[in-house]
Amino acid sequence: MSEAAPLSATGAAGGDQRPITVVTGASSGLGLEFARLAAAEGQPLLLVARRTDRLEALAAELRDRHGVPVACRTCDLADRGQTEALARELADMPVGILVNNAGFGLRGRILRQDPAELAGMVDVNITAVTLLARAVAPGMVQRGGGGILNVASLAAYQPGPNMAVYYASKSYVLSFSEALWEEFRRYGIRVTALCPGPTETEFSTRAGAASTPLFTGRGNKAPDARSVAEAGWQALARGRRVVVPGFGQKVYAGLSALLPRRPILSMVRKVNGAR
Repeated sequence: MSEAAPLSATGAAGGDQRPITVVTGASSGLGLEFARLAAAEGQPLLLVARRTDRLEALAAELRDRHGVPVACRTCDLADRGQTEALARELADMPVGILVNNAGFGLRGRILRQDPAELAGMVDVNITAVTLLARAVAPGMVQRGGGGILNVASLAAYQPGPNMAVYYASKSYVLSFSEALWEEFRRYGIRVTALCPGPTETEFSTRAGAASTPLFTGRGNKAPDARSVAEAGWQALARGRRVVVPGFGQKVYAGLSALLPRRPILSMVRKVNGAR
């Protein structure tokens, strides 16, 4: 993990005492939009991602546009050591909001997937979310409040043949978030799980799913990252436990709990594409 700009343990550079908003996966997609939303509210920021050049470009944009202190951390959350180092750093900072946005998926039958890549997905999608939330929570309790926004997925509502580990990891994020919502609300800490469907980000390309029916099917016009980020940001502000952006997505999430599992498994396998 490398440091691209200073941020003091008491807040932003220069002794600023305001709580810090931390965004993981901030270099693109939803993470980038979350950072813009926080900066527009005047919040000091710590941006975390793997791509230093993108982080620094975003930090410069936010400083110029909103005049907020912004620091960057280049960190690969698939590396347990780097995640633990980041968690230790955050434990000593006045984190007001943590946005656990970093995550990725891989399409394909599990027998054809690289075990190291699967382990990396678990580390990013599950382990990092868990350790970072645990790291910032004690400080939030001491300060009498805070917010944790965990990015799950519509995938959390059913198993996902041909993307089995990704779907399972997002089910974990949803379950974990709802449990924390109940545990932390007595301390004034808001916890929200954002469960978007397909969204216009780099996710589908990295996952190898851009050409699947999930993203190319008739009527599958994905919303832009900004609108999805706004839905999550507003839900956190209102203390909502879970938010599923989009009417059709809400219907799907509700039906997933009611319909027989076998036809759902067959449908999800088809939309994820054979590979």
